Amino acid sequence: MSSGSYDVAIVGGGIIGLATALWLTRRYPRCRVAVVEKEPELATHQTGHNSGVIHSGIYYRPGSRKAQFCVRGVESMVRFCDDNGVDYQRCGKVIVATDESELGRMEDLYQRGVANGVPGLEKIGPERLREIEPNTHGVAALHAPGTGIVDFTTVAGIYAEQARSAGAEIMTGRRVVGISARQGAIRLETTGGGLESRYLINCAGLHADRVARMMGVDPGVRIIPFRGEYYTIREDRRDLVKALIYPVPNPRFPFLGVHFTRSIHGDVEAGPNAVLALAREGYTKTAVSLGDTLGTLAFRGFWAMALKTWKTGLGEMHRSFSKRVFLHDLQRLLPGIRAEDLAPGGAGVRAQAVHRDGRLLDDFSIHRSQGAIHVLNAPSPGATSSLAIGEHIVGLAAESFDLETSTT
Repeated sequence: MSSGSYDVAIVGGGIIGLATALWLTRRYPRCRVAVVEKEPELATHQTGHNSGVIHSGIYYRPGSRKAQFCVRGVESMVRFCDDNGVDYQRCGKVIVATDESELGRMEDLYQRGVANGVPGLEKIGPERLREIEPNTHGVAALHAPGTGIVDFTTVAGIYAEQARSAGAEIMTGRRVVGISARQGAIRLETTGGGLESRYLINCAGLHADRVARMMGVDPGVRIIPFRGEYYTIREDRRDLVKALIYPVPNPRFPFLGVHFTRSIHGDVEAGPNAVLALAREGYTKTAVSLGDTLGTLAFRGFWAMALKTWKTGLGEMHRSFSKRVFLHDLQRLLPGIRAEDLAPGGAGVRAQAVHRDGRLLDDFSIHRSQGAIHVLNAPSPGATSSLAIGEHIVGLAAESFDLETSTT
């Protein structure tokens, strides 16, 4: 094969694409692996805008991929950080029921966590809650002591270093603009030139459905971008939050509600909301892509979803434009927080796969097609689960691809 030819091309240099490259080079050291990333830097989008929480596996339906991969992924992530000198903290987390109407949902979460094998999960009362988070308010809570925080961009960078050291070629600034199959190979046309690969793994995140369609694959879903906006707590008021404080989430919506997150760097974020973004990389209210917006509006699943969730969506938009409303929701968890304690923070965009019937996929979605594997839905806890997901993808590749005859 020519110097521009590979055994496996991975489209997407986020944390899952890089974890997959790492596992491929470990399991198949003779395999020629290329990672193709459109941005100048790796881990720019969902990984780079991640809140940094190492989730423990409480929220996810028992038996689901999220539940399995998250619980496995936590311990894999912690071992990886220990082995590679990455700073992290097992700071713990409380999920707070602010009134008795939330106790039933809290109990459901507890049962899920127990079924998923979340270590150390316990139900606690107001007194124990105040010991853990003195400034919060609630009638009861769940305490997950194994929940942690880390900088996932740092983790992704080490995945990349180790994959590169093992022989993977990582190409940045090369957006894929076309994919075709010819003479038993997959041809990728990129803004930095073409390359050929025997097989392809699609880890394109916000653009995963588009990459699938470039290959002539109907993914059955469309990525709908949701922006999550944060405030940061002023430095002299950060002591209001000791670790992680979350509400009991609404089970009909795949977001966790506004919460408080202390990062590994010491700052504290409050948020996020979840508003429809008008661009797949729409990190600000003014970021608009006509093509992305028209694509969303032309998708019948969007309208089916909107019909089911329009009230919640309007509430999220109201909160986006009103600091007063945002503050009111935060005060349910932290009564002492004040408007002057909050400064504008950053934002992230969640790649949420939506089915044609309007269902928001609530589990990881990984599909195979001829010569390819497509990661179509891997939002939170995707970063926590990245090593488990990457190992799973390489297991699928072992079944679907002929990697034992990889070139040298």
